[in-house]
Amino acid sequence: MALAVRAKRRVEALLAEAGVRIGGDRDWDLQVHDGRLYTRVLAQGSLGLGESYMDGWWDVRSLDGFLARLMQARLDRRVHGLGEVWDALEARLLNPQSRRRSGEVGRRHYDLGNDLYSAMLGRRLVYSCGYWRDADDLDAAQEAKLDLVCRKLRLRPGMRVLDVGCGWGEALKFAAERYGVSGVGVTISREQAEYARGLCAGLPVEIRLQDYRDLDEPFDAALSIGMFEHVGVRNYRTYFEVMRRCLPEHGLFLLHTIGSNLSVKRTDPWIARYIFPNSMLPSAAQITRASEGLFVLEDWHNFGTDYERTLAAWRANAEAAWDRLDPRYDERFRRMWRFYLSASMATFRCRRSQLWQLVLSPGGVPGGYVAPR
Repeated sequence: MALAVRAKRRVEALLAEAGVRIGGDRDWDLQVHDGRLYTRVLAQGSLGLGESYMDGWWDVRSLDGFLARLMQARLDRRVHGLGEVWDALEARLLNPQSRRRSGEVGRRHYDLGNDLYSAMLGRRLVYSCGYWRDADDLDAAQEAKLDLVCRKLRLRPGMRVLDVGCGWGEALKFAAERYGVSGVGVTISREQAEYARGLCAGLPVEIRLQDYRDLDEPFDAALSIGMFEHVGVRNYRTYFEVMRRCLPEHGLFLLHTIGSNLSVKRTDPWIARYIFPNSMLPSAAQITRASEGLFVLEDWHNFGTDYERTLAAWRANAEAAWDRLDPRYDERFRRMWRFYLSASMATFRCRRSQLWQLVLSPGGVPGGYVAPR
């Protein structure tokens, strides 16, 4: 009993630093349903916080607002579970994104079901940040993003384009229809590959279930949208070497990725267990170090603040669709998914994470490169 009391007092003191009260009446105040929460969070850190929410041990009216306050007070960097020690050791000694383990995220996340993603992502199945500069809704923001990518790559009719991590094929479909290109898309998700082949039927687009490391053929341009987060720091150099060998001297490569302000070698324990196994966010230093000597960095565009708006639209779509979806998405799954989207919103709101689009060329664009915005 004494341990539980001390744990509660410790959690109350930590939350007070973030301006959060237990049992308070503000949108970000915590409502606790199970007193075991305090010892669990102190023992397990972010993993315990996320799992206890999934288990219904606590609630809050504004989940993203609550999590943002924790991040702004840096509480997530002060409370660590014992399991994080092993995670850090594993990341240091092993390669979590090895060829043998690379398919795990496809099976556990992207193969969850196209019904869920169709409900959440809008008219186009584009699972990455929209570009909201001149857009008023999610569909317009995603179309603007796809068009921005094509313009940055200077696509022209007849070009052959590579899409690494092609998802459900929307980017290649857009490029083929609007810019007259042909292309090859690779993914490690069977569900995505099957859907993308149907989506791109009748277009000069080939979809492959293939690891990016096996690519070795010529293309005029290449893009990778929302896939680099699964490559891992031990494989960054190999990734850029693959892209380099597939492009001509004056070809362009666009890398669209979430980025971290800090160089790390692993992801958050809860995210790793429930959402994106074997993932990690790259830092600017890690990207430039891995691409050094292979590419000229022509442009670096950060529109990370657009991701919170994208995530909010996804969350609203998902919440509105639950009752229409398969019963396998039970209440615990719904709470898991809500926590994932809300935590991601908080991360971008606090500017912990960024959204970068880099344009790189093997030999430099003659006369220089001017990027569209």
